[in-house]
Amino acid sequence: MKAQNLRTREEVLADFARKGISIRAWARMNGVSNALARGVLYGRFTCRIGKSHKAAVLMGLKDGEIVEENGDE
Repeated sequence: MKAQNLRTREEVLADFARKGISIRAWARMNGVSNALARGVLYGRFTCRIGKSHKAAVLMGLKDGEIVEENGDE
């Protein structure tokens, strides 16, 4: 696994602005809710597990691995 360059929340927001996409559009494209994406960006979630972890990794805010649950249990 290669090391990932982590970004700050400000860098993520600047990237969205540079690309001309909204937080809502990014959330839709990545399969997370708008409220969750905003919560991750504005520090309302710890992003330790679950969907907030997934969003933070996809945004580049934290280093981590996304493991999808398959519901076989």
